[in-house]
This record gives sequence, structure tokens and C-alpha cells, in this order.
Amino acid sequence: MASLTTSYGVLLALDWGKARIGVAACDAQRILAYPVETVQNTPKDPAQVMRRLRDLVAEYEPVELLLGLPVSLQGDEGIAAQAMREVAERLTQEFGDLRVTLVDERLTSATAHQRLAQAGKNSRQRRGMIDQMAAVAILEQALAEGSTTPTEES
Repeated sequence: MASLTTSYGVLLALDWGKARIGVAACDAQRILAYPVETVQNTPKDPAQVMRRLRDLVAEYEPVELLLGLPVSLQGDEGIAAQAMREVAERLTQEFGDLRVTLVDERLTSATAHQRLAQAGKNSRQRRGMIDQMAAVAILEQALAEGSTTPTEES
């Protein structure tokens, strides 16, 4: 496991799904993680997705991008994890100097559902927010652990 790039600076977290990408950010002091938006992941127009992500990177000026890595409860990687490694590689190529790291996202969706239910959101309301809240959970987990899995060996 590698440490986060620095102990300060904005981080953007992505919960990358086939249909939607949840985006979350934290403040530069890394005290508060918050939902940003849900980007529609349109396979027919991947350039549109990258344009929106470039806009978000320009707006938030993160020092690092965190991408959820779907692994099994036992820690095994399957087809979905390999797909996220490929996404991480594309993001690395797209954003050049911006570090892209993978974060174990086990149970982040369950955490997001639980938080939204506790906040009194019904299933219809949760549907529109779940991806963002999963990204928040990914970011909070990375901040709590202070480490991530690099996209390439350090």
C-alpha cells in the first residue's frame, strides 16, 4: 500500500459504474468529504465523460484522483477490478501529472445505502444520490487509512 500523495490538498474520488460515476471531494485540509455530482457514464460517447471529468479536475484542482477498486470480501480481484485498473490507466493518460490511485471499495455501496436510509431518504431519493455517497465512502476510507493501492508498483 502506498500513502496518499501528500497530507494536504483536495482529493477527488470516483465511484465508477457502467451507467453512472459518483464524484466526491474533500477540502484541502482533508477534514470533510462531500458529494459533488453524478456523471452519466455514456459508453456511446466516452469523450463526453472525459470532458466532464476534465471540467471537475479544473474546478476542484485536486492533487490526486481516487478510483474505487471492486474486490471481493476476501480481497480477490475479478473482472470488475481489472476493468477499473483499465479505467485508472485511461485516467492516468488523460490527466498526465495527476496521480490516479485505486482504493479498495468493499462495502462502500452498503455504507452509502445505510447512510441515506438513516437520513430518511426513500429508495427513489437514494437512487439519485447513491453513486455520490459511495464516492464519499471511498474517499473517507482512503483518508482514514491514509493509504491507497497505486495503479502501478512504486
